[in-house]
Amino acid sequence: MNPRRVAAVAHKEWREVLRDKLFFILAFAVPAIFMVLFGYGLTLDVENIPFAVLDYDRSSASRDYVHRFAGSRYFDFKGYVQDEREMERLLKGNRIRAAIVIPEHFGRNLSGDRNAAVQILLDGTIPSRAATAKGYVAAITAAANSDLVAAHAARRGGLSLDQARDLAAPVSLEVRYLYNQAVRSIWSLAPKLIIVILLFVPPILTAVGVVREKETGSIYNIYASTVSRGEFLCGKLVPYVAISVANMIVLWAMAVWLFGAPFKGNPLFFFLASTVFIVCATAIGLLVSLLVHTQVAAIFLTAVLTMMPALDYSGFLIPIHSMDAGGQLIARSLPFMYATQIMEGSFLKGLGFGEQWPELLVLIAYTAALLAVGYVLFRKRPST
Repeated sequence: MNPRRVAAVAHKEWREVLRDKLFFILAFAVPAIFMVLFGYGLTLDVENIPFAVLDYDRSSASRDYVHRFAGSRYFDFKGYVQDEREMERLLKGNRIRAAIVIPEHFGRNLSGDRNAAVQILLDGTIPSRAATAKGYVAAITAAANSDLVAAHAARRGGLSLDQARDLAAPVSLEVRYLYNQAVRSIWSLAPKLIIVILLFVPPILTAVGVVREKETGSIYNIYASTVSRGEFLCGKLVPYVAISVANMIVLWAMAVWLFGAPFKGNPLFFFLASTVFIVCATAIGLLVSLLVHTQVAAIFLTAVLTMMPALDYSGFLIPIHSMDAGGQLIARSLPFMYATQIMEGSFLKGLGFGEQWPELLVLIAYTAALLAVGYVLFRKRPST
């Protein structure tokens, strides 16, 4: 392989990137735009749930119960409603996502040491968020029950309120969150977004760059030249790998400084693993370019082969361990899951070579296999 020929092909490809304004924007602006759009628009945090209250009791006890929700950062109190029709209208119009119905004699039942029922209505159109909201409701109600039992025990047993609380809850639970102490979804999503974006843009750049040669007919210059297929493929890949590495650094900076995701890992390992994954992604684009003959087909096929598996089988939104056996098998047979694990471990857990070398080896093996297949399939002779 002649380095001068590789450099010549790479230089030509770089000039093509600079000459085509739309392609230039795709190469340098789209990744950052995707990061901003997905970073701000995609969140798994369930907070500020709008809710209203239908209070038939209107007692101090019912107001105290409502205040527990209104004072929580997980709920956003929108006021009281007068009847069930108004409450239903607010729920159907998406103006509230939850409603609390407090029946008559709520306070009297509590003061008389009797059970008092409360109805909570949740909008279940988004099941995952409804399930989370149900957990918040259960936790707030459990805290209210604990305080009521403690107050009752203090009155009956002549104990202090603290002693009564200890008696009412003999098991003290302390939960400590590891790695993502703020429990912010964007801290987990931002590193994974880097993988999703790097899995989409570099393959499209590579696929379109090679297919463009076919559409314009300039590929015949390569067929007639003394440049070997290895030199041509390497020269084609080098500019897009370099562009993607630059984008990776920009995306890393946005994840850390724009979205506040902590980076605790080894920078050298992170850079090496990310570069290997970028080469793997560009190799996918190379394979696509060898299968199609138009840029539109290249973009469509690349999106199908990258974005859909990346969203479904990388662990980006759905944890791999929660999938069934078939889903886990597919996820483990693709490189996306391993890249996501490396990214998440580098950002949140401070992992490096010592802990994540198996995932890195998988990426290297996958990359080598893709490049080998691309080299075998490419022919310096036009197909007839």
